[in-house]
Amino acid sequence: MSTAFFFAVAAFFEIAGCFAFWAVVRNGASALWLAPGALSLVAFGAVLTQVDAAAAGRAFAAYGGVYVAASLVWLWAVEGFRPDRWDLMGGVVCLAGAAIVVFGPRG
Repeated sequence: MSTAFFFAVAAFFEIAGCFAFWAVVRNGASALWLAPGALSLVAFGAVLTQVDAAAAGRAFAAYGGVYVAASLVWLWAVEGFRPDRWDLMGGVVCLAGAAIVVFGPRG
C-alpha cells in the first residue's frame, strides 16, 4: 500500500481519537467516549508504523503536513466550520513541506 494511504488512515484515527477527548473535556460529552478515543489513538500509532520510510522522524515530519490538511477537512466535514482562505493556505504550505520531506533528493 502507498504512503499516502497510510498517512490518510493514520490522520483519521489520530484526529478521531483526539476529537473524542476534546468532546469529553471541552464539550461535556460522556466519559464513555474516552475508550474509543484511546483505541483510535492506538490504531493511529499502529498504522503510522506501516509507512515506508528509512527513519521514523522523517515519516513523522511528512505526516505532520498531512495531519494539518486532514484536520481542516475534519473541521468542515465533522464540526461544520468551513475553512477560510488562511486555513487553506496554511494547509497547502504544510502539504508542500510534507512533499519536500518525502520526495526531496537524498544522496
